Amino acid sequence: MERPDTDLLAGRERELRGLARQLGHRFKNLAVLDQALRHSSYAHENPETGPSNERLEFLGDAVLALTVSKLLLEAFPASPEGDLSRARAALVNARQLASLARQWRLGSYLLLGRGEEQQAGRDKPSLLADALEAVLGACFLDGGLKAVAGLTRRWFAPLLATLAGLPWQDFKTALQEHAQALCKASPTYHLVLESGPGHARHFVVEVRLQDRALARGEGKSKKQAAQQAARLALELLQGERDLPGREPS
Repeated sequence: MERPDTDLLAGRERELRGLARQLGHRFKNLAVLDQALRHSSYAHENPETGPSNERLEFLGDAVLALTVSKLLLEAFPASPEGDLSRARAALVNARQLASLARQWRLGSYLLLGRGEEQQAGRDKPSLLADALEAVLGACFLDGGLKAVAGLTRRWFAPLLATLAGLPWQDFKTALQEHAQALCKASPTYHLVLESGPGHARHFVVEVRLQDRALARGEGKSKKQAAQQAARLALELLQGERDLPGREPS
């Protein structure tokens, strides 16, 4: 049965309206959401239904990168570009996008060709991730950048807290951000000791905050020693913040 892009069947329209409510965007044009869920295998077998979601996926990838980047700039104001790039990669990857797509049961709304259907395409991480990006592309066309930003904030803001334990962010950056929030000051690092032969050097670095010595770290390089000092200082400051009876700053 033919189903023109601009004339959805009643059952499909109800499905898509339900999905739109779950996602948090009220589509003015449901046809663009329908396209976002139309895999190339289905479009190939049913060319009368309209184009696949590949172009919307391309668009969604770009707006997702932009809106998540803005979230990260707000959440980590002291982080350098390299750390922000790694954080974005930790958030916006196929595994994470597929996980979000499963939360919204996006697979059950996909239009798949017979081959993909038989090969459990509704649960393939790559298909789910692509579909989620395509949905964001559809949202951009339907409601603009503000609509996409609202969705990505809702979806990704709860995940920002998980980044603190990931290797993308070093301890010096984490301490810098904590110190700025605590007292609007930056920690400083001082080489206390350098010893050992050339092939086995040993460094001791002390980190200070407003003339207060917080911690010392040791390592085979100044960078390694500074990282350890920053980690110990961060643990110290966070422990002081959590002491019973301490007033919040």
